Amino acid sequence: MEADTKSDTARTESRFMSVVRHDLPASLVVFLIAVPLSLGIAVASGAPLAAGLIAAVVGGVVAGFLGGSAVQVSGPAAGLSLVVADLVLTYGWRATCMITLLAGVLQLLLGLFRVARAALAVSPAVVHGMLAGVGAVIALSQLHIVLGGSPQRSAIENLVELPQQIIHNHNHAVFVGLLTIAVLVGSARLPQRLRIVPAPLAALLVASVTAGVFGWDVTRVDLSQSLSEWSTPVWPRGDWHAVLGAAMLVALLAGVESLLCSVATDKLHNGKRADLDRELTAQGLANMVTGALGGLPVAGVVVRSAANARAGARSHWSAILHGGWILVLTVCLGWTIRLIPMEALAALLVFIGVQMINMGHLRNLRGHGEVRVYVITMAGVVLLGLAEGVLFGLGLAALSALRRLTWITVRARPEPDGRWHVLIGGSLTFLGVPKLTSELQAIPSGAGVQLDLNIDFMDNAAFEAVHAWRQEHERGGGTVDIDEVHDEWYAMAASGARMFPAKTPPRAPERWWLPWAHRRRQPVPEGPRPLTRHTPAAGSPAVPDLLAGAREFHRRTAPLVRPFLRAMARGQEPSHLFITCADSRVVPSLITASGPGDLFTVRNIGNLVPRRGSASPDDSVAAAIEYATETLNIQTITVCGHSGCGAMAALLSGGEKASYMPALDRWLRHGNHSLARFIAGESDGADDGPLDRLCRVNVIQQLENLRTYPEVDRLVREGHLQLVGLYFDIGTARVHVLEKPPVTASPL
Repeated sequence: MEADTKSDTARTESRFMSVVRHDLPASLVVFLIAVPLSLGIAVASGAPLAAGLIAAVVGGVVAGFLGGSAVQVSGPAAGLSLVVADLVLTYGWRATCMITLLAGVLQLLLGLFRVARAALAVSPAVVHGMLAGVGAVIALSQLHIVLGGSPQRSAIENLVELPQQIIHNHNHAVFVGLLTIAVLVGSARLPQRLRIVPAPLAALLVASVTAGVFGWDVTRVDLSQSLSEWSTPVWPRGDWHAVLGAAMLVALLAGVESLLCSVATDKLHNGKRADLDRELTAQGLANMVTGALGGLPVAGVVVRSAANARAGARSHWSAILHGGWILVLTVCLGWTIRLIPMEALAALLVFIGVQMINMGHLRNLRGHGEVRVYVITMAGVVLLGLAEGVLFGLGLAALSALRRLTWITVRARPEPDGRWHVLIGGSLTFLGVPKLTSELQAIPSGAGVQLDLNIDFMDNAAFEAVHAWRQEHERGGGTVDIDEVHDEWYAMAASGARMFPAKTPPRAPERWWLPWAHRRRQPVPEGPRPLTRHTPAAGSPAVPDLLAGAREFHRRTAPLVRPFLRAMARGQEPSHLFITCADSRVVPSLITASGPGDLFTVRNIGNLVPRRGSASPDDSVAAAIEYATETLNIQTITVCGHSGCGAMAALLSGGEKASYMPALDRWLRHGNHSLARFIAGESDGADDGPLDRLCRVNVIQQLENLRTYPEVDRLVREGHLQLVGLYFDIGTARVHVLEKPPVTASPL
């Protein structure tokens, strides 16, 4: 059988053209951004300048070729600069390279054991707080270089020394630094179409050219010296426990940053989703290579990855090519780098550090109550150090999560009949006992109590607190009826049965109120259903849906309502007569949050109440009114209309929409009084058009029609019966109370 070489060749040519059209231009954009950032991060890390370029090349080529993310770009990361700077001070540069290599080995093992997704369990508040703290430290230290001075040993010392630097230093270095920052800030304010050159490169170009033209006395980047001093990594001297701990810290920080970057980058393109385990393995191999070659640690970087995606990259070839461009620049055009002032690199780092304090993260975290974690992590990094700040943040995040998991809700309120209703929800542990006992002790002695336990866990301390209160309350003459909604934790503990070892998983949320079509994940037609003929299609799901709904009722709902229905089995005692439209979108029990036995319901097309003695009487509605008022002794009659009513649309059409349905045509004549009231009145501007106004007017007219029944009129005049008009706006799912005249709506 002959192979299809023609199609293989076509696919190869297609991939090649995609790389040329999309990845090649994107690689040039990322290259122009990566070079100044790599040099700046090397300065902030206290490493040779060449180390930043080596890491950029290795991150682009090795991590790009082997990684699991399509458009992620790896290289030296500003978030690791504090760790590297501390390692350089403690062990020296060559030993730091060995620690980077060991960190790569750890990342490789973690990736092979497929534990990458575990890194996503780290709270984003800790990660963002760590990066913000690192950014603050970098900005404070490099600002001294911009001002012509030298950075101090800690962020606090840098902050204290800053006023003196500002007052006394006014040399050429300050001008270069301020010019660089001005270009960076100005570039960010330019329209997107004018940002032809990336802001970091533009800032360094302007600073370098200006310093050269005016002959300013600045410190130049010396790349040749750092290249000549290259040597192999050496084993760090000192306690091997500390060395291993440093390698683990670098591995975890770089790994978490890379994986979070992969997840964030996936949102920026429509290509293949990232393989996190493969990405972590590639990051490990890249760190082994960069450590062996004398480069900085490598991690996935959000700024370069986002720029790569926005530039149109489609595959990993963009990251690989960007690494190749940096290698060509370093080997062939290294002399151009020596034109860059060191003060300009420091100013670039100040700008990067400030950008790392992203206030947008605070807004996102505020809604989840995690701002404290962010602030504590950031403060810990600035005041104590990176590892200490991260540990503080992780500890606070764990405590916050524990607090949420063990938070309980206790609501106790008196009922009109003198009994108390108590609802306890959440996970009942010893941490919630103080709040639990405080609320329970506030219930008066001798009162009848209905205690609803909607809990997914109860430990022994919580059980003893509830049980002791119940015994004491019952000894005082009160009664306690306990109903466990979720699981019988209390009943099992009281009987001495073996308890569950852990929290029970929550039940799937009840979805009884969803339409069948939504449960089948099929679209539901929008707007009111027209009064037209409808023939069920072959294989219609109507009957299976109905039977499936009955089975769901038996399985989920029946056990919950059976005790109430058993008590009502011999008779009903509703307090409301509810007259509403037959429209399928109006569900009385749903919009009134009522249960079995609450509403005596009459439904018809248009929620019409024929006037007593009308030309075409309707005994069905009249019989329901008589039975409700004379036998059931109801207290309220409610007429509920709704928006987009098809019956009212037929009335507005002059009967044309119902002309082919004689029974419906005769029935709609009971709405003529509503139509006459509509014509005689005027809109007050609160409605959404003629149909909406007629739907509201119709409700008021039906309330007046009810007064034509002598028993209803008598009960209303004596104050024993109340008539209420409701209007259900389907589009907004709001119920309004209608008042007359004129027809106005007040939302509930």
